[in-house]
Formats: sequence, structure tokens, C-alpha cells
Amino acid sequence: QVQLVESGGGLVQPGGSLRLSCAATGSIFSINAMGWYRQAPGKQRELVARVTSGGSTNYADSVKGRFTIFRDNAQNTVYLQMNTLKPEDTAVYYCNSVLREGSSQYLKGYWGQGTQVTVSS
Repeated sequence: QVQLVESGGGLVQPGGSLRLSCAATGSIFSINAMGWYRQAPGKQRELVARVTSGGSTNYADSVKGRFTIFRDNAQNTVYLQMNTLKPEDTAVYYCNSVLREGSSQYLKGYWGQGTQVTVSS
């Protein structure tokens, strides 16, 4: 079965950088989109960045110019390069993928388990 394996979270000082990675593993026919969401305490989960199979990207306004999403299609992996981190970026970051499994004709969404990003001095 499909799993999303996340890595790269941690503690960083304001102004620092982190790179998150997420690899989709298992029987995958095709991936429609991959992205990153985050959820801070007491807040709803929100989209941070997304990249489609066609290469289109979109970002939350709060991270534009600081974060970059990119993918490695051969490895079914998506990355989130986070620069100039702010305390407001502190959240659990979740990888998301919308894909077709194996011989399935239907799209299905998957979530990673989440990785904590803490920005603090």
C-alpha cells in the first residue's frame, strides 16, 4: 500500500532554513499532485505549497519568496525548502499526495504522519 514518508523537521532559529522531504512509496500508477500543509496549535490545517504533475506550483501568501517546492518525479519525492524562517512558521507539517494506485482508475489522497517544525530563539 502507499505510504508517504516525511523527514527534515526540527528546531531552527529565526532566519534559519530547513528542507523537508516526502517520498511516496508503494504501488503507484501516477501522481496528480503533491504538496505540504501545516497545522499550528488551535488552527486549521492550511496549504503551504503544492506542485502538480504538470509542474504548476502555488504557495500560501505568507511563504511566497521564502519557501520553494520542487519535486523529483523519478523518486516520487517532493521537497519543501524553507528559508528565512519565522516563529509564525512553527507548526506540524504534513505531506499530501493525490495519486492513482496500481491498476486503480481513481484518484485518492494520502497524508504523511507529520513532522514538527519549530522556529524559536
